[in-house]
Amino acid sequence: MLVVGEKINASIKSVGRAIRDRDEAFLTNLAKDQAGAGADFIDVNAGAGEGAWENAAAAMAWLIGHVQSATDRPLCIDSDDPAVLKTALKRYEGETVMINSVDAEAARLDTIGPIAAERGALLVALVMKEGGIPRTVEERLEAADFIMARLERYGVREDQVYFDPLVLPISVDTSQGLVTLRTIEKIKGRYPSAKTIMGLSNISFGLPGRGIVNRSFFLMAVAAGLDAAILNPLDQRLMSLVKVSEMLSNQDPMCRRFVRAFRKGTISD
Repeated sequence: MLVVGEKINASIKSVGRAIRDRDEAFLTNLAKDQAGAGADFIDVNAGAGEGAWENAAAAMAWLIGHVQSATDRPLCIDSDDPAVLKTALKRYEGETVMINSVDAEAARLDTIGPIAAERGALLVALVMKEGGIPRTVEERLEAADFIMARLERYGVREDQVYFDPLVLPISVDTSQGLVTLRTIEKIKGRYPSAKTIMGLSNISFGLPGRGIVNRSFFLMAVAAGLDAAILNPLDQRLMSLVKVSEMLSNQDPMCRRFVRAFRKGTISD
């Protein structure tokens, strides 16, 4: 299970304020904390809109520089602006990188696809069509098919693609949890070399007790075939379930990683 730390995102008020105020210590400590808690990648989103830097690309470059000074973990560069992504990749010094994201919009695929192919980047692909989020499994698979066919034109390999099946708040539509889970299953069957990833905390938006909702849905998604998650690595109970899920899904031979984590005291029951 690949864990992408979600905390350095300008949509979080404290982080947005730190980016605006150029609070390097806050951001580097947050990067270190996530890496120390077990994140494999660190997501970086410098934000846009009110309170953000006037130059979004400069903000992202600044943020990447400071996060990379704090940790050797690879980054997930998170922006919906191709110009920001291009600037970020020029600033980025690591070999392994993840781009978040593309969707089934031809113009965006035609811009980001060649960049991902040239860089050999992992690429998060939202199974979302132009005009909004599909409500059904079938429509999401149609989006995945369009994305994969378009990316292949530019030499993006199937194993570089991390399909995001889309997670909608369960408080808005209680059918959508099952739609996400079934989409994961179908994508894994259709594109066996590709991976699946999701923004876990979306499922609990608007609800009390968000932690238990996130953790429960995480285990259900792993059973459906989830390969990676953008989540809060500072939630020790959730990170404990990452270790448990690896063990229960035959990804931890002889249960060694689980037992090692238990002996170190990092498993929270």
